[in-house]
Amino acid sequence: MAETLKPAAPGVGDTQEALEKQIATLRNEVTEINRMLAKRTVGVLLQARERASDLYDDASKTAAGAAKQVGTQLQAVSEVARKNPGTTATVLGGVGIVGFLLGVAVGLTLADTRRRWY
Repeated sequence: MAETLKPAAPGVGDTQEALEKQIATLRNEVTEINRMLAKRTVGVLLQARERASDLYDDASKTAAGAAKQVGTQLQAVSEVARKNPGTTATVLGGVGIVGFLLGVAVGLTLADTRRRWY
């Protein structure tokens, strides 16, 4: 009573088997492509990580050298200021006055100076 179904046309079973084999082959190829992509992605990430580490090391060395240079220059300036306190006070006072005048000028320029009639 349990009969097996016969294909509707001759050769349909063969065609279906061939298609199933092709699909299986394609699945295997897609899996292999995914593996290759994963390996390449890991390689690229490792290279990027290494480059970032190198850049960080270079920037750190440069910053350390710059900080040392600034410290040396600050020490030289402080020595000059200690040896010439009058000149230092005059220069700093002049800079303060010029800064104040520039601030007033900018404030007047930005302020609305039009008089209102009301």
